[in-house]
Amino acid sequence: MRSRFITTEIIEKFRLYLLDEEKSDNTIEKYLRDVTALANFCQSTAITKEVIIAYKEKLIEDNYSIPSINSMLAGINSLFCFMGWHDLRVRNIKFQRQMFYPKERELTRKDYERLCKAALRDKNERLHLILQTICATGIRVSELKFITVESVRKGKALVSLKGKCRYIFIVRELQKKLLRYAAKQGIEVGSVFITRTGKPISRSTVWREMKSLCSIANVDSKKVFPHNLRRLFAREFYQVRKDISKLADILGHSSINTTRIYLMGSGKEHLLYMENMCLVI
Repeated sequence: MRSRFITTEIIEKFRLYLLDEEKSDNTIEKYLRDVTALANFCQSTAITKEVIIAYKEKLIEDNYSIPSINSMLAGINSLFCFMGWHDLRVRNIKFQRQMFYPKERELTRKDYERLCKAALRDKNERLHLILQTICATGIRVSELKFITVESVRKGKALVSLKGKCRYIFIVRELQKKLLRYAAKQGIEVGSVFITRTGKPISRSTVWREMKSLCSIANVDSKKVFPHNLRRLFAREFYQVRKDISKLADILGHSSINTTRIYLMGSGKEHLLYMENMCLVI
């Protein structure tokens, strides 16, 4: 068998393949990052199953979390399937799924309110409304581009991602705020949240601007990232409706198991229920 190497040409072909498969921009970026990291590890060494296992063990030694390692392996295995190198595929590391979300990373409603107020104090109206838009609709930060002036007027946005489409409803109060903001900024059509050059705001910009609010809002930076706003929406919705199937549809999840992860508490409520059972005599 010929020696196998991950070259820049192979990585470029893999990128085109992912585009053809209609993978999201974030998935493509991540998979390319994962295979490039493996290529850097191998350098001039030919890839064998033993090399891949050694790389997997190195990730463990470098204290990457098991979910992170499995996520990296998914990108690498995808490349191997594309190249027909099926014998190189490695298994995920098995682990027991967490029952609770780490308390130090759980964004509370009070944290969210403090972040919104901090954005106003920082005179960043765009970020102030982005926080509310993600948290009041449950959309992903990458889906902000679908919040257009036209969709806001209709009160619902058609979101198309990963080959799937779903409607997102925009509550009346948010509708008013977004239309006022768009009028003030002179945005008549297209995405509401844009840069100075008129392009939809990027995920990295939202992330960076959110992090800049931490000290002003007095909120731990570990809690502050766009996806946590989506988690907060999920928890608040479930508290009101108790309908996990409907919530999965709103969030755009194919599996309810994914939605369950969003509803994990810090364990505080679980402990309270156990205390109330009074089974210690």
